[in-house]
Amino acid sequence: MTLAFLLWLVSALPQPASDHLCLATTVYLEARSESTTGQMAVAEVAMRRRETGHWGTTVCDVVRSPGQFATATTNENFVFDNPAAWQKAWKIATRAITVWSLPRDQRHFVVPNADHFVLADSASPAWIKGPPLATIGAHNFYRIN
Repeated sequence: MTLAFLLWLVSALPQPASDHLCLATTVYLEARSESTTGQMAVAEVAMRRRETGHWGTTVCDVVRSPGQFATATTNENFVFDNPAAWQKAWKIATRAITVWSLPRDQRHFVVPNADHFVLADSASPAWIKGPPLATIGAHNFYRIN
């Protein structure tokens, strides 16, 4: 299956199914080689951004915002060729959506307050203003907004 197919499928599905697919796609693209904790942290960032509304009101809006997540920056011909990683990404997306359905005071987070992340060994983007809130696997997590 290709990214183009998944994005087409997202456009055909109703809410909340499309958000679930967008989140699983993002987790797969951004963190498929990471631990469960690392994948959950990536999902949390997307969900937190959706909650603030700065990047859109749906998960799909958020993860497809220009330049923000791999869902928007990866070539549409990218092939999802790791079924085990896809299944894990789907489970992580399910878990994240379930957590966000709880009242705020009942949610437990991996990276509280993080709304950005970047690969730890990449060049530092201009938006980084201090040390990361956490480093999990290959990603540094930050609170910017």
